[in-house]
Amino acid sequence: MTNQSRSSRYFVMTALLMSVLFVLVTACGGDTVVAPPAPTPVPEVGSLGVPAADPVSTQVATPTEEADPLGEVGSVAQELQTVAGWINTEPFTLESLRGKVVLIDFWTYTCVNCIRTIPYLKEWHEKYADEGLVIVGVHSPEFEFEQVRENVEAAVEEFGIAWPVVQDNSFETWRAFANQYWPAKYLIDKNGVIQYTHFGEGSYDETEVEIRKWLVDAGSSIEGIIANPDPGPSRDIQAESGDIKTGQTRELFTGLNFNFNAQTPFIIQTEYYTTPAGTPILLEDPGEHLNHFLYLHGMWYSGPGDARHARVTDDLKDYMGLKYFGTSVNVVLGAGDEPYRVYITVDDAPIPLADRGADIEEDEAGATFITVELDRMYGIVDSPEYGGHEMKLSSNSDQFSVFAFTFGAYGVGP
Repeated sequence: MTNQSRSSRYFVMTALLMSVLFVLVTACGGDTVVAPPAPTPVPEVGSLGVPAADPVSTQVATPTEEADPLGEVGSVAQELQTVAGWINTEPFTLESLRGKVVLIDFWTYTCVNCIRTIPYLKEWHEKYADEGLVIVGVHSPEFEFEQVRENVEAAVEEFGIAWPVVQDNSFETWRAFANQYWPAKYLIDKNGVIQYTHFGEGSYDETEVEIRKWLVDAGSSIEGIIANPDPGPSRDIQAESGDIKTGQTRELFTGLNFNFNAQTPFIIQTEYYTTPAGTPILLEDPGEHLNHFLYLHGMWYSGPGDARHARVTDDLKDYMGLKYFGTSVNVVLGAGDEPYRVYITVDDAPIPLADRGADIEEDEAGATFITVELDRMYGIVDSPEYGGHEMKLSSNSDQFSVFAFTFGAYGVGP
């Protein structure tokens, strides 16, 4: 590439970056969530663009005489629709659960926001299942591999989920509740009426109060069971500063479908979108990274849900880079025909021991890596300190497939 063409390309990319940043700042400045055509995962409550939870209603909602609006408090809950698989249970209907209190939990197993709610769901199941609470996990998949029963079963076992899980692969139950978010909770009383909803993380104390109220309404005695007053962990104040440059990095997707549906794309190297599908793309990292974006270097394929390394190498020269802000970093990776390694650096060095996520290993030379054997989310950074860092992920395998990155600001956990 000549100096003139390189300079011209740099000018175009810089102009694009500035326009993208302007759109991003504008998009993140509001206090409402605008859902794109595809289902939208919810970041932590209180993060950019996510409204705080509504106050707890103290009124008893009753069904309306006219046709009930789907999924709203006061409406009769719609039935489970076109279930692709039943896990931890035989088939049932919500109608058959009348007399009990039912908590519908929309989730998907690679969603970090859903994963963070599981300990609270487990506590509620252990405390109240014998008192008439039935939790129903409606697994609505974000990525194609999350439709596979064996993958969902493996996640259910890994997370220790004991309640019924139904596979909503066609999103028909999702639509029957007019749902828009992961995670989402709908609390249904003994008569089948939705009495409470909560979207996103947090407000666990509030949700438990509602569970207890409707169990009592159903005739349960819970006097000896103590409610947990924990509303959930607090995010680092820097994550919510409102500074687009240093605030917690948004969820980043690599797939074409996610990028085309986004208000602001996650990958801004234009060649990624202009090259025909199935054709290897040679991409060059522009060098300077901005928060909230991904940068590819080397040979890659673009796919509807992922970006995949397009060649076998022997020197880790191809990589995916990013500048992130937060305390934790997780990545959703696709498995290949055989296990492969992904090497990860932070600030061009191995991940410090104190900052290593649950899936990080170290080789004989001290380099940090993860072994990819399953289609799932991998924890790569779990630091007690909030900060901004440069990260690179590289693999010599042509099976290296990246779907998404998620970030946290709690100081502990994914």
